[in-house]
Formats: sequence, structure tokens, C-alpha cells
Amino acid sequence: MASTPNPEDDPAAYVGLSAETAERLARQRGWSTVRSLPPGTIITLQYLAGRLNFEVRGGEVVRAWTG
Repeated sequence: MASTPNPEDDPAAYVGLSAETAERLARQRGWSTVRSLPPGTIITLQYLAGRLNFEVRGGEVVRAWTG
């Protein structure tokens, strides 16, 4: 199975946006998987190309990273 490459996009550009807006923009910009997580969520460290992760607090993206 071929992995999906990451779009040419800066994850930091999503910080401060509402979770809904950030997810919509990320999908429009080509991210195959978009994941919103509450602060402190325990996740695996498995890297998945094409995935953008958001840490969301109070409906707002406070951190964004790839994989």
C-alpha cells in the first residue's frame, strides 16, 4: 500500500482557527486524514503520511502537527 504524501502546507497556520474551520481547510488543502484531539489525549507515535493532527481546546486549535 502506497502512503499518501503530506501536502505542502504549514500546520502552524491552523492554530487559532475553530476546529470546524481548520478541518475543512485541511481537507481542501489535500490532507487525507484530519484528526482532532482534546488536550492530553494519549496517542500512539505511529507516523502516518497524509495525516494532520489538531489539539483542540474550547473548540479552537491550539496545536497542529503532521503524522
